[in-house]
Amino acid sequence: MSRLNAMTKLLIFGIAIFLLAFGCTETKQETANHTDSIDAYQEPHRPQLHFTPAANWMNDPNGMFYYDGSYHLFYQYYPDSTVWGPMHWGHAESKDLIHWKHLPIAIYPDSIGCIFSGGAVVDVNNTSKLGTAEQPPIIATFTHHDFKGEKAKSNDFQKQSIAYSLDGGDEWLKYKGNPVIPNTEKIKDFRDPKVVWHEASKQWILVLAAYDKVKFYASPNLIDWKFISDFGIEGDNRLWECPDLFPMKVAGTNEEKWVLIVSIQKEAPNEGTATSYFIGEFNGKAFECEIENQKWLDWGTDNYAFVTWNNVPKEDGRILGIGWMSNWQYAQIVPTEKWRSAMTLPRELKLVKKASDYALHSSPVQEFQTLRGKSTVFDEMNIVGEKVLEGSFPVSQSEYNFSIDVEKTTATTFGVKLQNNLGESLSVEFDKKEKKMFVDRTNSSKNKFSEEFFKNIHAAPIDFEKEKMDVRLIIDAASIEIFINGGALSFTSIFFPSEKFNKISLVSENGTFNIVDSKVHALNSIWR
Repeated sequence: MSRLNAMTKLLIFGIAIFLLAFGCTETKQETANHTDSIDAYQEPHRPQLHFTPAANWMNDPNGMFYYDGSYHLFYQYYPDSTVWGPMHWGHAESKDLIHWKHLPIAIYPDSIGCIFSGGAVVDVNNTSKLGTAEQPPIIATFTHHDFKGEKAKSNDFQKQSIAYSLDGGDEWLKYKGNPVIPNTEKIKDFRDPKVVWHEASKQWILVLAAYDKVKFYASPNLIDWKFISDFGIEGDNRLWECPDLFPMKVAGTNEEKWVLIVSIQKEAPNEGTATSYFIGEFNGKAFECEIENQKWLDWGTDNYAFVTWNNVPKEDGRILGIGWMSNWQYAQIVPTEKWRSAMTLPRELKLVKKASDYALHSSPVQEFQTLRGKSTVFDEMNIVGEKVLEGSFPVSQSEYNFSIDVEKTTATTFGVKLQNNLGESLSVEFDKKEKKMFVDRTNSSKNKFSEEFFKNIHAAPIDFEKEKMDVRLIIDAASIEIFINGGALSFTSIFFPSEKFNKISLVSENGTFNIVDSKVHALNSIWR
């Protein structure tokens, strides 16, 4: 669960103070997570391609697993307001990772505390003895957060607990012996447990965030945990959150590496929050890698707490994950009324080796292509100045794929601009001299709801050495996700124009912008 900074705490103080003063109590509000009609998904800024709660506050994805034909998505949820408050686990499921069914709240606060972030695994071999071989239990690991303890400044107010389900993930029972990992060191930020099975040592491994590092624990049964090691960057004082650990094969080979994902709460490449990763080795006791090789899974400001699904079938073979599409700098004051926050598109991760280095590539899952409707194809274009793309596609619900001939492009800067009739705009600009891509949302709305949101133009490094560069833009009512060269670089940015963007322009300065293989797909809503 992402820690709130001082500004954010002030914003929610008036709403949450009563609840925090009396701690977390279990209150059943089953209907809060449902919608009466499809019309509820047509409000201004409501995403049509991304998962959102029907109403109220959402942040980190939690406890994701695949079981019996369904992908389960849990998430940090506050059913009583559109700002952060005492956390529950909201719940949704999908057959295809694209169309989601809202389900009742899965895990409620109790006398130990509220339910912060964590993970879930399918205990196929019933190591926990909480189910049977025929009916394997699903075990959720989460952080119990005691607001009374936090208020008393005890520093041990976060502990790790478990819950289990015997019906595939609908009903959850909390383990009577909670917490299973007490906070004996009294670490103030001690949370977000995620579990993976380590085949070589035949044990479960749990990784959790402990302020500026992660800690690893081992267990034979998901109940009895032993501390084994920790991992961090010497001198780092940033807050680490929402870790994830898993093995991956290098694409096209049998070489296996271990990936450690860690979300960072401040000082990301474009300020604020972002998701990073390390590639290394894990031997059942410790994670080892070259510390200086911390890399960024997404260079935009709005992909945080990215974690992966457990129990994806072996015959599928993919590593699948999703992130929270927002940033703690402004998440609670974005101009949505009924709900707050969306998830990124579900993404597939691939581990790629170049020379002696490794990198994660991230791109939308292949199932996303089922949303494609009518396509508009453009001939090769040489852009001088600005050219508006004409077609029967809704700009704010579309996918634009094109290839740039880098050698034929003589312009120093070139790119794509989204605009509406009010003069609001967002631009994606490539700069060959700077060797960067810039995303400028500073003019994306006349409603300047947050200084942090509008103050900077954001950037990411771009390799212009290849002859061609493939660009994929997925545009929703309030977001753009950019994937360069098959996900070698990904960039997520949200925006809130007063009216939907209804025009795509291609722009070049000081030369020509050469585009080949250009196509725009209209996209169908996931809610219809």
